[in-house]
Amino acid sequence: MRELLDMFLTFARVGVMTFGGGYAMLPILQREVVENKGWATDEELTDYFAIGQCTPGVIAVNTATFIGQKKRGILGGVVTTLGVVFPSLVIITALAGVITAFSHLPWVQHAFAGIRVCVCVLIFNAVLKLWKSAVKDRSALVIFLVVFAGAVFLDLSPVLYVLAAAAAGLVIEVIRGRQKR
Repeated sequence: MRELLDMFLTFARVGVMTFGGGYAMLPILQREVVENKGWATDEELTDYFAIGQCTPGVIAVNTATFIGQKKRGILGGVVTTLGVVFPSLVIITALAGVITAFSHLPWVQHAFAGIRVCVCVLIFNAVLKLWKSAVKDRSALVIFLVVFAGAVFLDLSPVLYVLAAAAAGLVIEVIRGRQKR
């Protein structure tokens, strides 16, 4: 029971610190789950992010569910999911009327513009940390560059990029295996 409460509170802390959507949670998730709690490695978290991007729902919520399920099965998945969404539900409920009443004020608009910039920096920081664990050789760099170019210039589903990258990873590994023989 104590472990479930710890999981709930950890993910509630992640949820309460989120401004700007699920992607803003990624650096906080990395710090809490990998660095502070040791519940996953950087590589596992990168895999969870990839799978979370391909499944319906918010990437951070999906990631929380995966981590909870890994730690304590279905109950752990439910607890971490509730933990990560609970703060948002409370805050949104409390602020819903206030935001619409004051959103037209310039100082509120400027505050949200500043928050968006901060969120971009946090996401960029998460990308740099994930880069170190994901791009370890030339093959991974090529996959990264191709997917990056596709994401910038093409309007395709993220699922297609993940599937293509997975297929490329498999093909590269098969080729490496044959070259070793």
